[in-house]
Amino acid sequence: MFTQLQALPHRHVLTLPSEPAAVRSARETAEQALVEWGIGLRHPVVGPALLIVSELVTNSVRHAAELSPQLTVIYAASADHLAFAVHDRHPYQPPLSELANSAGTSGLATVMELTFAQAGSAIIRGDADGQGKSIWITLPL
Repeated sequence: MFTQLQALPHRHVLTLPSEPAAVRSARETAEQALVEWGIGLRHPVVGPALLIVSELVTNSVRHAAELSPQLTVIYAASADHLAFAVHDRHPYQPPLSELANSAGTSGLATVMELTFAQAGSAIIRGDADGQGKSIWITLPL
């Protein structure tokens, strides 16, 4: 169900240092963007979406900061989809398909559980040079 980014009329890109304060900044920016795009913060997908963004940024800060001093969060939306990605320059690509079937308590297991509970999709896109990746989440509105 992944929606192409180009098809989503609303987009915002945020680059942050890979440090703990990035989690709050990414979440606050998501809230501001959603309001600007006319997606109310009480929409049933917003709470899970904000938690997913927070978990993805937390994972980048915890696990990629040594190789990736910055991370980028991309937010996008249309009338019927919300998409976002967290990009870092660490080459490790976690096995999302394995996490989707686990009952683990890791941040990515939580991301997958929340994503699928909202009938969403998740993919990893590796950088062309193999030295980074983006984890993309798409949720229906």
